[in-house]
Amino acid sequence: MSDYNTLVENTQATLKRIAAEFSPAVFASSLAAEDMVLADLILRAKLPIGIFTLETGRLHKETLGMVDRIKETYGYDVKLYKPEPAAVDGYVQQNGLNAFYDSVEMRKECCRIRKVEPLNRALAGNKAWVTGQRRAQSTTRADLAVQEDDPAHGMTKFNPLADWSEEDVWNYIRSNNVPYNPLHDKGYPSIGCEPCTRAIQPGEDVRAGRWWWENPESKECGLHVVDGKLVRIKSVAAQ
Repeated sequence: MSDYNTLVENTQATLKRIAAEFSPAVFASSLAAEDMVLADLILRAKLPIGIFTLETGRLHKETLGMVDRIKETYGYDVKLYKPEPAAVDGYVQQNGLNAFYDSVEMRKECCRIRKVEPLNRALAGNKAWVTGQRRAQSTTRADLAVQEDDPAHGMTKFNPLADWSEEDVWNYIRSNNVPYNPLHDKGYPSIGCEPCTRAIQPGEDVRAGRWWWENPESKECGLHVVDGKLVRIKSVAAQ
């Protein structure tokens, strides 16, 4: 239990350091379990780290419902960033509503329009951004560092839960009565857009339900990609 307590304390210290040394900073929340842990830590401590989510237009109703749950629980309004309507319309008219199933390229273009471009707007003007990524989530995140240099956005990127296990996340949620997406109780450990997410079977990788028709190596939306490649940029040791 002491290891878990140390983990929580270290994460609290990281968030406080972000607020003190990297202001203005924002937290990109997917509204899933990990991100609710970070939201709880940020909002309980009243840290000046803004929280936003990417409202892609294809999210589950349960996911969107978490925005209201956060408001009810913490009195905080999560900021929503949406894709440019003209870009969405152009993609759908040219390729079809669900063209992302056709190829990795089509899927990544959909992600670019619905997630990457809105993310760029959300990050503009900030010194650092925070994510809920964990090393244990997938093969593409095995080398994840708590602090990274993100030259693509010209800022520092933090993954305060990099060292956390799935068990740690749920231990925190249950111990602190943190609200969470009800889809997690229906076999969805990782939640993205509705047509690109399915429940997983016992024993499957936690991100097996994301873009399940693709190979594990391609399963990133582009939010954590530099120059077209998934890059774990050199980590910056915490001072």
